[in-house]
Amino acid sequence: MRRSDPARPDASASGAGEAPAFTLLMQESPCVPVLLAVPHAGRAYPPELSERMRQPALASLRLEDRFVDLLAEEVARETGATLLIAHAPRAMIDLNRTPDDMDWEMVAGGAPRGAVRLAAGSRARSGLGLVPRRLPGMGELWQRPMTREDLEGRLAYVHRPYHATLAQALEVLRDRWGAALLIDLHSMPPLGRKGGADGAPDFVIGDRFGASCGGQISATALQHFAEVGRSVAHNRPYAGGYVLDRHGAPARGLHAMQIEVCRSAYLDRRLSEPGPGLPAVARVLAALVRRLAGELAAAPGMAQAAE
Repeated sequence: MRRSDPARPDASASGAGEAPAFTLLMQESPCVPVLLAVPHAGRAYPPELSERMRQPALASLRLEDRFVDLLAEEVARETGATLLIAHAPRAMIDLNRTPDDMDWEMVAGGAPRGAVRLAAGSRARSGLGLVPRRLPGMGELWQRPMTREDLEGRLAYVHRPYHATLAQALEVLRDRWGAALLIDLHSMPPLGRKGGADGAPDFVIGDRFGASCGGQISATALQHFAEVGRSVAHNRPYAGGYVLDRHGAPARGLHAMQIEVCRSAYLDRRLSEPGPGLPAVARVLAALVRRLAGELAAAPGMAQAAE
């Protein structure tokens, strides 16, 4: 496997400290046209960031897609899929938000000239924009405003390089195979009681209501979860976000799907540490990757695995 890290940013500019913002693991000759990305499981909290937070331990637990990167790593080992993992935490910057989805009241001096405090339809209105501001039951996350220089550093050294790396890796896979599939892997809190016809799902597949991924690919994924006895929902309540909007382009052979995994399926009872269900969930996801990879590779006009 080839490992690729971004350059480490200057901590004073970005708050990212010494840890790389993300890592890319990609074979010299990728054996499957699938890329697994994990944007919300980062746990590299520099002291400067934690010191600004009102309740760092609780906020981190609530914001993170807790240990879903462990699932992705196991799936990549089993299948040879390309793997992109963000280490910068969501508290620092949310890689599934547009750069303008910012609540400028969080920034000393407010919005720059020409920008509005809250863009129409932005997630920042709920407190979960480009930099999260508040959480239900917790209120404000930060003790003091950030500076514009700090925000620009996070964009320059985390957000933009992550998405540039993701786009480039997908192009490599598409050029080799004729098509590529991005699986943007997330985790979700339990959506309700399990079991029964109306039980809460273990997985939610999001494809922006068909805009980011070919319909047959999504249908195969839904069928896979049903066949292995796992409850699944489609686009509700999670249809995907900025990652799918930016990188999904089915007409160009670039398919993007978000998969949300219920935390109770792979974490412990407190939903804070890896639990006994993690290996089984990894096997389900690995089998899905192999199945979708085979479907992509078998489609007309695509390169064959024997190349």
